[in-house]
Amino acid sequence: MLKTFDNTVNGQAVPAQRSFESRNPATGEVLGLVPHSSADQVAQAVAAARAAQPAWAARPDAERQAYLMKVAETLHAQADYLAEWITREQGKPLGGVGPGQVPGSRFEAWGCEVWTQVPASLELPPEVVFEDAGRRDVLHRRPFGVVAAIAPWNWPLLIAIWQIIPSLRTGNTVVLKPSEYTSICSLEMARLIASVLPPGVLNTVSGPGEVGSLLVENPGVDKIMFTGSGATGARITAAAAKHLTPTTLELGGNDAAIVLPDANPKAIAMDLFWGAFLNMGQTCACAKRLYVHEDLHDALVAELKALATAMPMGNGLQPGIAMGPIQNRMQYDKVVSLVEQARAAGATIVCGGQALEGPGHFYPLTLVTDIADGAPLVDQEQFGPVLPIIRYRDLDQAIASANRLDVGLGASVWSQDLEQAQAVALRLQAGTVWINQHGAIHPMVPFGGVKSSGWGVEFGMDGLKAMTQAQVVSLKKPS
Repeated sequence: MLKTFDNTVNGQAVPAQRSFESRNPATGEVLGLVPHSSADQVAQAVAAARAAQPAWAARPDAERQAYLMKVAETLHAQADYLAEWITREQGKPLGGVGPGQVPGSRFEAWGCEVWTQVPASLELPPEVVFEDAGRRDVLHRRPFGVVAAIAPWNWPLLIAIWQIIPSLRTGNTVVLKPSEYTSICSLEMARLIASVLPPGVLNTVSGPGEVGSLLVENPGVDKIMFTGSGATGARITAAAAKHLTPTTLELGGNDAAIVLPDANPKAIAMDLFWGAFLNMGQTCACAKRLYVHEDLHDALVAELKALATAMPMGNGLQPGIAMGPIQNRMQYDKVVSLVEQARAAGATIVCGGQALEGPGHFYPLTLVTDIADGAPLVDQEQFGPVLPIIRYRDLDQAIASANRLDVGLGASVWSQDLEQAQAVALRLQAGTVWINQHGAIHPMVPFGGVKSSGWGVEFGMDGLKAMTQAQVVSLKKPS
């Protein structure tokens, strides 16, 4: 009999009258039933978070830090359990954590622990921003209140942690709405976290997009954090405007990578490969358009092809697997369509490009050349295991190509000339530009997009401050 999973509200398991299936994208197996939260249950979750927030915010700072360190200990103790659920529901292989290991579900579970420990260790003390003989102005950081956290399906636990932990660290309470594609692993992590926190500090609601709409439109929500598509981000922004609710949005990327003519194809191939194909390319900050100088084009394509064709693909619960399935059928169909459009327009499919037979949403790692700006595969974020490689001659034109789309999450420059690479980086319109690496995030380094890739930042001190409101106490000194 299939297990029906529950939401967590005010420290209690909450079932729902309606439910839906969650399936393994590698096998098609039904994993369990997910509750479809009702409008009343969404309202109850927000009310529970609102009731718990004043006492949570009033706790001494060190006490909230200690609670979050207990959360980190719980995530560490349950890492294997959570990693297996990620693989079963999201599809990425189990992989490992150390150098040379495939960055899969174990890496994601480990990242949850680290991205809990770091914000928990940071301090946000009052800051004297001005003082003279007549006055003293002190900036304090105050929580917003209740944070609605809406997490995606590609890194279902790690991105949820990025939303949850800084919110809790700064005295907010949270209602998490996981993706309907990866609900079980998210609900289980939230259940474990909530078990070591006071009731109501972390709550969950689950279901399709309509549940997310109910959450962000609730007037009891004081801040919204969302990671996902630009289209959904626009709808959330419109809903937030009704109550002037602040938002942090991390939206689509379509990151450009530019390889300069002095780069060494053999030296950069592995890092560039994982920069493009981490999590089967299902990462907002993956390299999704590769611009290569004509002098290096063929050599670099050959290096990438050797890596792509050697990576074992399959059910990520099995040993030795490096690549899993595309997570859901909608995304799978989009990837297939973009490749077929490129093929029909005369592009060269260097490797892959043919759907794999058998169960699951498996599609081979695919390299596409003889393609240019304007092609749908270049201009639309494919969010899958396909990389278009565009040959260029003039560096200024490559930079213009990288900047021509209305997105700007990340970008990268690859060169042995670090001074020139940094000069190129400063001309790229992206929230983060990596040099000789791509997608290398760090819990102390702010991360966010520009243009239609969103606004606001996460991580580090800037990310922590983003979960607070500034309050200045201005004192007139006695004469």
